[in-house]
Amino acid sequence: MATHHAKNEVLKAAALFDVSHITAVVTGGATGIGLMITQALQSNGAKVYITGRRKEVLEQTQKTYGTGPGSIHVLPGDVSERDEAIRLAEEVGNKEPNGIYLLVNNAGIAEDDNTKFWPYYMSMAFLPLLAKGRETTPGYSSQIVNVSSISGAMKGSSMGQPAYATSKAALTHLSRMIATLTKDIKVRVNVIAPGLFPSEMTTGESDEGNKSNIDKKMINPAGRPGHDTDMAATILFLAVKGGLFYNGQIVYPDGGSTLISPAIAN
Repeated sequence: MATHHAKNEVLKAAALFDVSHITAVVTGGATGIGLMITQALQSNGAKVYITGRRKEVLEQTQKTYGTGPGSIHVLPGDVSERDEAIRLAEEVGNKEPNGIYLLVNNAGIAEDDNTKFWPYYMSMAFLPLLAKGRETTPGYSSQIVNVSSISGAMKGSSMGQPAYATSKAALTHLSRMIATLTKDIKVRVNVIAPGLFPSEMTTGESDEGNKSNIDKKMINPAGRPGHDTDMAATILFLAVKGGLFYNGQIVYPDGGSTLISPAIAN
């Protein structure tokens, strides 16, 4: 295949980072990192379905942040159950006959039973919709983004939670396995493995806008926890044309934490 030489217009940010064509499903999309991802996509024109167990929290996010130019749609459900994953996929399929372009598996809290591999259930349930969605936009391939953690790549016990860290390492490996399984149908799989970001998991609470806060200096090179803009930039990069060449990869938005606490070779 010949090398592609792009004209200047193709290299503009408006072309590389356009998500206005995207229909996405974000699990746990009403709080924490999931909300940051939802906001980033919706604020740039995407249609976003958010899932979660608490309908009132989903509706609060829709009311607060769903003002356009994109849209937010509520899908209550427990993604840790296989039957629920299938039901959610059927519900989205009825509403989106042309499929979806992006699935973000983000839901989960430290207290969850980490032996449940719901990201696998969700990925398999939504795979037909993702395969269909890639056909609607020429030049694009659909994508699953699994949100893991730097805990899965570090030798420490993750603040006394070795089971949590181990589950995140397993999720990262599972993501690469799924990427291998889905490569022939042009559905990509990538991983976001963030450092410390404010969320209900890391702070234990959220405010009336479903936001959490961390007010302390960090020992990472950045000297701070992750911000909404850090996560927004990460998902926009992966979700758009600029990220099409990435498959089976791990992105670490961690403020340099893995520089000072390395554990594995990437």
